[in-house]
This record gives sequence, C-alpha cells and structure tokens, in this order.
Amino acid sequence: MSDAGNQGEFDLLDRVDLLIATLPPGDPTRRDLLELRREISQREETFVEARQMIEKLEEVIKKVTSPANRIGTFLGSVSKETAHIVVGGADYYCNIDPRIPIGKLKKGTRVLVNEAFVIVGDLGFESAGPVTKITEVLGTDRLRVGDKHGTQSIVLQRSADLAKTALKQGDEVRVDSNYRMALEMMSTPGSQEHYLDRVPDLPWEKVGGQEQAIAAIKDAIELPLVHPDLFAKFHHATPKGFLLYGPPGCGKTLIGKATAYNLTRQLREKAGHEMREYFMHVKGPEILNMWVGESERMVREIFATAREKRREGFMPFLFIDEAESILGTRRASRYSNILSTLVPMFCSEMDGIDSLNDVVIILASNRADLIDPAILRPGRIDRKIKVNRPNKEGAREIYRIYLTDDLPYDGVLAKEAENIGAAIDKLIERLVDWQFAHRDDNKFLEVTLRSGRKEVLYRGDLISGAIIASVVERAKGTAIKRAIRHSERSEAESRNPDDEELTVKPLDSSASLGMTGITQQDLQIAFETEYAENDIFPPTDITEDWLKLIDYDPENVVKIAPVRRSTAQGVHTLGGVI
Repeated sequence: MSDAGNQGEFDLLDRVDLLIATLPPGDPTRRDLLELRREISQREETFVEARQMIEKLEEVIKKVTSPANRIGTFLGSVSKETAHIVVGGADYYCNIDPRIPIGKLKKGTRVLVNEAFVIVGDLGFESAGPVTKITEVLGTDRLRVGDKHGTQSIVLQRSADLAKTALKQGDEVRVDSNYRMALEMMSTPGSQEHYLDRVPDLPWEKVGGQEQAIAAIKDAIELPLVHPDLFAKFHHATPKGFLLYGPPGCGKTLIGKATAYNLTRQLREKAGHEMREYFMHVKGPEILNMWVGESERMVREIFATAREKRREGFMPFLFIDEAESILGTRRASRYSNILSTLVPMFCSEMDGIDSLNDVVIILASNRADLIDPAILRPGRIDRKIKVNRPNKEGAREIYRIYLTDDLPYDGVLAKEAENIGAAIDKLIERLVDWQFAHRDDNKFLEVTLRSGRKEVLYRGDLISGAIIASVVERAKGTAIKRAIRHSERSEAESRNPDDEELTVKPLDSSASLGMTGITQQDLQIAFETEYAENDIFPPTDITEDWLKLIDYDPENVVKIAPVRRSTAQGVHTLGGVI
C-alpha cells in the first residue's frame, strides 16, 4: 500500500475518533463506531505485515537476478581514475568507483569488479595460493620462478608487500591465483639453511697429527690475507679452491672447520669489525636427484646462497664431503647421465667466483683419483693437500687433545709425576709405544707383491684420528661403568654396616680414583676392542678400492690377507688373490 493510502487510513481513524467523541455515552451508534474502528485497526496491521513481506521478496528477487561480481588482481594504476587489473587471465583497463580511493589500492591485492568491469571493492591480499621457487631475480621488480622439476618457468611481478624484501634464488614465494604476482615470501629455513653446520672454536692447536696439511693451508689462505700488498705487487693469484684427500677418519672435515674458524678470525682482525663464518657442509649424495635439472638447480642454489651470505657480511665456506660422488669422472659413475651436466655446472659456478673473497671452496674425498680432472685443474681446485695417517708423534698429539687434564684418572698416575699433565703425557707415551710396537698381536694385514715379497701392515700403520677418538670414548665408558659399580657397592655397604662380610675399610682418595678413573688398561682394552670390531675384510673384487681407503698403493699387489688370531693356533692369515 502506498504512503497516500496509509495517510488515508490514519485520517479515517481520526475522523472515526472525532465522531465517537461527539456522541454521548450509551448511544448505540457509538458502539457501532468502536467496532468499526477495531476492524480498521486490524486491517491496518495486516497491510503493514503484507507490505514488509513484499519488500523482503523484492530484495530476494533483486539478489537472485543480479549478475555475479568478479574478483581480479590489481596490477597498478594507469591514471587517477583508471586501473590495470587481471581477471581470469585477461587484462583490463577499468574505472574505479569514486568511493574507493585508488591511492589505497596495493599492487597485488584482490579487487571486486561488477558486470561493467568497474572496481567496486577492495578485498585485500589473498591468504592462500600456489607456492613456487625463485630461479632468478630479475632487477628490483620481477622474479623468474619455476616448478619443482624445472620444466616450466614464469616471470612474476613483486607485490607491494614484497617490493623491499630481499629475495634470492632458491627462496619460495606464494603466488596469486592468476600467476601474475608474487605475494608473500614463505619461511623456508629447511631449504636455505639445509647445509649449515656449526663451527666450534677450533684453533690450529686443536688439530693434532697434521702439521704438513695445516702448513699447506696456512700458506694458501693466511699469507694472502696477512700480506695483501706483497701478493698484489707480484700479481700472485690466490687459490680458488682446496682438495683435502686421504684415508677416512684422519680429520679432513675437522681441518675444513678449523680453516673456516681461523680464516674468519684473521679477516675479523684485519677488518676490525665483527665477521662470522657460514660453513655449508654438503654431503655429496644429498645433491644427486633423479629429476632432470634438479641436481643442477641445487648447485646453483648453493652457490647463490653462499654469495648472498657474503653480501650480508658472512664469510662463506663451501665444504663438499664425499666429493667423488657428485664430481666423479663422468663416464665411470652409475650416475653418468647426471654427472655429465652436473660437473660442467659446478665448473661454471666455480669460474664465476672471486677466490677468498666470495666463497672458499673445500672438497674432501677418500678417493681423489675418481674426481673429474676438469674440477681438479689449476684455476679451480688449485691446492691438493694430502691428509695422512698420523705417525707416533701425531698419535701422541691427538691422544693429548682428547685426554684432557680435567678428566678423572687412575690415582697411581698422579704419583708418577709432579703434576697431572706430566702424568698424562707419560701414560700416552707408554700407550703409543705399545700400539705402534711391531709385535705379532699388532699385525693386521699381510700383503704379497708380484715380486713375491711380503709386507706386513701393523695396527699402528692404520691408525687414524677417528680410531683414537673412539678408543678414548670406549675407555671413558669402561671407567664410568666401574665408577657405577663402585658407587652401588658403597651404597650397599652403607645400608649394611653391621654385616661383617660386606664391611670393608674406607678407601683413601687415591684408591677411590683408582676405582673410578681412566687407567692405561682401559685404553689398551679399548684399542683391542676397536680393531676387533673393525677387522672386516672386503670381497676380493673391491680389494683395490679397499687398499686405496687404507692409504696403501695397490700397484703390484697380488694377494692381501687380514691377520686372524686364534688362541689355539696362534697368529695366521686368510688370504685373497686379486
């Protein structure tokens, strides 16, 4: 009903009220008029309800018949009243509702577009969407991204929120549904810090038995830093990379970390400001990937991360362990299809670095003869440093690093010298002489040459820093178990003071240490156990490889036999012919 009709009803009720007021009480007409007024009021309420229902139906009809609004991505403004948007993959120049200030629209936000393609709403940034990885940063506003397997790449623009964010190759970003804008940098510590390894305080004094290797590294990396003017005067190029090769367990990784610690300390003292090392410990097999191009992408990402960390003020060290697994001869590996492109990629990345200024590259390998010559040529890996097995003097140094003064020792040791340090030195001297002695129970391998001559390798010839560390740990374990038994026995005695069988005289301090400290016998038993558990002879078809690993020249070897021991038959050998 119209407003005029409503006004007519109200006028009618007013006139009826006036008529009722003019009639005296008790007039029959008055009663009829009151009944009429009630009916008019009821009809009026019905009309109001019907009108409200009609209005609701009209709103519903309007909603269900109105066209749907589209959602687009705001790419930028063309003028004060025109915007550049993308809707469903198609670009549009469209007008903007005057009620929406264009200055508040951010690049990459979602906008609501009506049927006339006019922006009528600001929906903010998307909270979900596909995630992809950056393969290249193109200037300050564009990014090149690719999928996991590198089979497709797309160029994206940065959103307003990413305009000032530092991005680099390998970072992951979230993309809008139209694949036009990079909206958000994803937190991916696993991909970027994947290879980061902590470098403890490792001055050269903590690396024992490797004087020649340490001297070679000092000459290669410390002299150019201490005397840069002299190197510039002679136009002497600094080495770009190092190869540490030798038998396993002899400290190649330890030397790599010590290099990082000491070189960074030299740079910090030279520059006069704080600098930290960034030690990227890459295990060779971690890079190998069955997907085409993925291994090469990982190499690019590793070098890009190292360069980025250098720009951030770190000193990056790229330490590649088991280098022969990814940088091996391209035709001699089971992964020849991967290595045929991975080795050239690594060479290309190495050619693009500035030695000792961008990245310090250190390769470590037990089998340097299997590494591709293109990697080892001068100009890439300039220094090949042999990490030998320690001799007697080196073994003493390594033992002294692990057997520190603060450890509990047999109380008898303290009586042999004026101080505990001298006592430990004497203990190590006796232990090393016993280990390197050429006696029958120290024989380990018997090698027969083509000339018929036989050579015997003793346990001391195959010692390594890792074996020494394990021997010390085993001895510590033995002493700990003895200390536990001693403590349990003391507790049992304290609970039964009246039991004559259990009661013993109190132990003095030296006897107590003898019960709980490390003894020479503990170290000797640990040494015997270590070699007994590692006395495993390989099949004869890989004997040459095994001889390389124990740092013995396999040339002219026709037979190799590990020495076996029998309490009944004495020492004997079990041989294998190559």
